[in-house]
Amino acid sequence: MKKVLCGFAIAMIGCLMGGVLSTEATAQDVAPAIPAAPSAPDVVTLKNGSIIYGEVIEMVGGVLQIKTPASPDNVLKVNWNDVEKLSVTHPIPFHLKEGSVIMGTATPGPHGTLNVQAEPLKGTMEVPMGSVTSMNPIVQSPVIYSGSVTGGYSQTTGNSHLRNASLLGDFVARSEQLRLSLNGRYVYGDNSNTLIARNARGTIKLDFFITKRFYWFASAYFENDRFQDLKMRTALASGPGYQFIERGDFSGIFKDMTFYSEAGVAYFNEDFRTADDKSSLRARVSMKWNWPLLDDRITLYHYNEIFPSLQNSSNFFLTMDNGVRFKIWDGFVSGFQVTTRYNNTPAIGTGDTDNLYLWTLGYSFDTTRKR
Repeated sequence: MKKVLCGFAIAMIGCLMGGVLSTEATAQDVAPAIPAAPSAPDVVTLKNGSIIYGEVIEMVGGVLQIKTPASPDNVLKVNWNDVEKLSVTHPIPFHLKEGSVIMGTATPGPHGTLNVQAEPLKGTMEVPMGSVTSMNPIVQSPVIYSGSVTGGYSQTTGNSHLRNASLLGDFVARSEQLRLSLNGRYVYGDNSNTLIARNARGTIKLDFFITKRFYWFASAYFENDRFQDLKMRTALASGPGYQFIERGDFSGIFKDMTFYSEAGVAYFNEDFRTADDKSSLRARVSMKWNWPLLDDRITLYHYNEIFPSLQNSSNFFLTMDNGVRFKIWDGFVSGFQVTTRYNNTPAIGTGDTDNLYLWTLGYSFDTTRKR
């Protein structure tokens, strides 16, 4: 019965397609199709005489971005002060110094002005180019939130009884002057109800931006590991940081890349179960690199924190995360992460290096508005 229905459906589709093609062929024989007129490009004339044809994307922070026909995936950036004349054929919002916003197209006016044709009234206004602060900007929320929650679980029964579970989470809230970062991880494993792995880590960091790039941070690091004889490792730190790469600094595949580095002074304390407790004054050096690719379908990332002792330069602790995250559908993601921890002065009877390999599945979110 299914084969009969499938054959009938295929026959019906063939008839419909044949009818449509036949109709199109007849129409073409009677009246040749008239090609649609291409839309007029935007024109940017620079003060040095150069002329750029393309599509004006936006002007923010004194930089005009134009998508050119020769390389539609790349955006050409020019300084707004270098622009002599501008013609925009598609309606975009023009933001002026006094706070008003005009939605419309533009043609060159006399003496460094723009004739902005406002919509929907179609009235023309003469606007000095120097009074235009931005064009077609992406208006972001006052606070942008991003983060993820992922986990993994495996279990065997029968001849072996193994259980392994992991839970990872991160959260970032960013405003113009503040950035709050939270990060947590819990790993558990047992073999026939005998504990074989248990580790928990949490960090909290607050960044106060003094300029657009330069900031001052305050951070706290906490960690517990049964198999490092560690009840609690605590590091409280503060110091300067710098955002070297921010979203939008580059174009193409690098447009969403971010990178910052920071250094400060930390109070470092380790409470052990059997070994003698330790505390020291240390430096803290940290870097975080994040590279979303292909519209966030793939994200590569690296994060580290290094705590070298200020009393003994050969004594240091390092924790480092390297990973890749894959976007499955909407906010659902899968990822692989390698976490390395190195302590060159571990508790007696424990090793100096621990590596953790995690396959995870979960959900991520980002409220950043994109074009």
